Amino acid sequence: MRSPTGLPSHPIDAEAVRTRVNTALAEFMDGRTALLDGISPQLGPVADALRDFLLDGGKRLRPAFCYWGWRGAGGSDRDPGITRAAAALELLQASALVHDDLMDRSDTRRGLPSVHRRFEALHRSSGWRGDREQYGASAAVLLGDLLLIWCDELFNDCGLPPQAVRAAKPGFDLMRTEVMVGQYLDVLEPVAGDSADPDALDRARTVLHYKSAKYTIERPLQVGAVLAGAGPELVAAYAAFGLPLGEAFQLRDDLLGVFGDPAVTGKPAGDDLREGKRTLLVAHAMRGLPAADARHLDERLGAADLTAEEVPVLRALVERSGAADLVEKRIDELMRESLSALDAAPLAPGPTRTVLLSLAEAATTRKY
Repeated sequence: MRSPTGLPSHPIDAEAVRTRVNTALAEFMDGRTALLDGISPQLGPVADALRDFLLDGGKRLRPAFCYWGWRGAGGSDRDPGITRAAAALELLQASALVHDDLMDRSDTRRGLPSVHRRFEALHRSSGWRGDREQYGASAAVLLGDLLLIWCDELFNDCGLPPQAVRAAKPGFDLMRTEVMVGQYLDVLEPVAGDSADPDALDRARTVLHYKSAKYTIERPLQVGAVLAGAGPELVAAYAAFGLPLGEAFQLRDDLLGVFGDPAVTGKPAGDDLREGKRTLLVAHAMRGLPAADARHLDERLGAADLTAEEVPVLRALVERSGAADLVEKRIDELMRESLSALDAAPLAPGPTRTVLLSLAEAATTRKY
């Protein structure tokens, strides 16, 4: 079976992994829900929120790349330990999203209320005292932290041989450090960065690499490979494939954040403009606009008083700048680089190369 772009695809393989990961997450949450219930009945809303957030949607890209990193290194298809180890990455992703939505003041995630908004609503409907927004923010911080703790727990207790887990743990920990510092740099840029600075593009690329590209594809592949006992050659090959693919994935996400259809993205139209994200797309737009337009985009991007009527105006500025075309061209270049590296990767016999091609397409061809 081949996709419309000519790339072979293995939807059965990809969907089977997603189903296994979902099952592993549901089983893990059954145990964690019982633990919370045993502590206090007041933790029912916490357990419900975490179950809904974890089990309702999500592409499961990071677990998929971890699993296929394992398979490409010769790991068995029948070992349930790799599914649990890969599922731990989804707990990390959930933690990051809960905190990210709070920092970005996002109202929704996957078409549902974000966690801090959900607990604001609980405060309101319960008639509790105090500041409901502060309560929602506090709950989101704590729930995100809880997910971060649980991702470590699930990874360490995945059931794979302890020596394999110990070997992979430094890469797992590095991935978590990288995404946190990448997130900090993303938060820093709108308040301290100068869009007219020639280094703005380089700073945007640094955020892109550490907040998303490495964390989404390169590190999950490498963690899976090391769990299977891979040597340095395959670990390096996964970096050569995964980093450009991860960058292309995030660039596609940046386009969706400005031009995406809410029915597809689950987020309001132009959400990145409301949140003031200084992405590579925005950095290119600043350079492609006349000075007055660039200044207006810079001043209104993420402004606290930005109105709904202004969002299409800012979107039009980005479109007029030619930045979207530059980003599309860069995505194509990165995909060629990534797929060339995959062709040369010393993968174990099996379907891994074909499935990774399919995953690469899925990660980068989402339309807006």
